[in-house]
Amino acid sequence: MVKIPAGEIELRDDRIQTTWTVEVNSFVLAPVPVTKALYYSIVQKTVGSNDEPQVPVVDVSWNDAILFCNLLSQHSSLKEYYLVSDNGESVVCNWEADGYRLPTEAEWQYACKAGTVGYRYGELDEIAWYHENSEGMVHEVGKKLPNAWGLYDMLGNVWEWCWDLYDVKVYDSYRIFRGGSWAEEARGCGATCRRRSHPTFRIDDLGFRLARSL
Repeated sequence: MVKIPAGEIELRDDRIQTTWTVEVNSFVLAPVPVTKALYYSIVQKTVGSNDEPQVPVVDVSWNDAILFCNLLSQHSSLKEYYLVSDNGESVVCNWEADGYRLPTEAEWQYACKAGTVGYRYGELDEIAWYHENSEGMVHEVGKKLPNAWGLYDMLGNVWEWCWDLYDVKVYDSYRIFRGGSWAEEARGCGATCRRRSHPTFRIDDLGFRLARSL
């Protein structure tokens, strides 16, 4: 896990033409997205020898990601960060927990930018797998250049779920994901690009990355 310093970040929603600033406390973030090898070792499902264990796990919903965070916390003897109702429809944060969690949208964007001010932290072909160079598939993590804070694949390869609701009044329970993917055009692979979907949504270019509070 990489320690991310405290700071602030400006978020924006182009849909409603508004911006806002968020204070970000220091936290830790995984240098790469959760891989198939890690995911299946915790959910106790075998990864085949030909199943590319070091590529990001995909086809995971926001709900799946939350449950995985709790399982990994249990496995690591840490306090679970999420309190999930019996029917799975209510998820609240245990703010005193030291377990694994999803980054907030502000944390994700702040970590992605790593002190830079542009749309991307480097030349796209050097830092990301996207539509033009991915050959239509996900790739092993950590094979492109990292950002200044040592985080790989923040742009491209797979979209990453964040904790936050998108817009409750308009989209109800939809959650945010960030970063672009192997299937995305160049314009979708940027630090401020926002997408959203239902927490049960799964697709072959959407995964997640682990965070912990300090």
